[in-house]
Amino acid sequence: MALTIPGFDHIRLPGADGVEVAAAVGGSGSPVVLLHGFPQTHLMWRHVAERLTGEHTVICPDLRGYGASDKPAATGPDVYAKRTMAADVVTLAAALGHGRFALVGHDRGALVAFRAGLDHPETITHLGILDVVPTLDMWNVLHGVSAAVGYHLFLMAQPPGLPEALIANSADAFFGSFLDAWANDATAMPEDVRAEYLRASAAAVTSIVADYRASAGIDVMHDQADLDAGSQLAMPVTVVQQDWGAQLGYDAAAVWKEWAPDLDHRLTRAGHFMAEEAPDEIAAAIQDLLAR
Repeated sequence: MALTIPGFDHIRLPGADGVEVAAAVGGSGSPVVLLHGFPQTHLMWRHVAERLTGEHTVICPDLRGYGASDKPAATGPDVYAKRTMAADVVTLAAALGHGRFALVGHDRGALVAFRAGLDHPETITHLGILDVVPTLDMWNVLHGVSAAVGYHLFLMAQPPGLPEALIANSADAFFGSFLDAWANDATAMPEDVRAEYLRASAAAVTSIVADYRASAGIDVMHDQADLDAGSQLAMPVTVVQQDWGAQLGYDAAAVWKEWAPDLDHRLTRAGHFMAEEAPDEIAAAIQDLLAR
């Protein structure tokens, strides 16, 4: 049985296009939706979610293609477009009675949250982003040997067939390598949680690759169209990113400022899995965001 957040109800909700999305729901008060990253499930929010339930209804979905959510075949580029995944989030929140809500995403979930903020400004009241830059900017800043850290982005951008076969044949090694390399504190991810991430990811290779492939195609097109139109995020935005210092090679705060005029950009000493390594810090950042 899949692990979930203790004390939360685990339910299935309608997403876009007939897809069903699994979600853990707990607490009461104004709604906050938390979207997980790669290679994880909603379980990554277990500590932060519990810290927010005193004042908020906290909704932690598995993204389509991940965890216990449906994994539709990628019959076209739209199926795993962040626009479609953002529509999943808006639809599932509406099914719970929430026409407006705050949204926070980590990694892949942050890209979905970013797209939701642009596509549904009347619905997203506050936007939190953990440790990414927008898809279009990500491809623009990856260059030279420094791009080797993102080799998986290039691998999963290839046409269907080879990436899926390579990853499926070494799923635990592939997904586990990111859990190891991106963590500053390995103790923040207990063995049973790590095993759950590996199990869930191995069962979702095709859909995970489709998600990444969309980010090398249709997602770039959508971001570029918004950039050309001068679109910006209308709501308060908080971005928390790792403190890489000069080795980052670009000014992440400046990148985000172009998209988010009302921006609070923060750096953390935690690793990429900051919601698990520094839950007090991340929960406080979310609470500060919601107070704006």
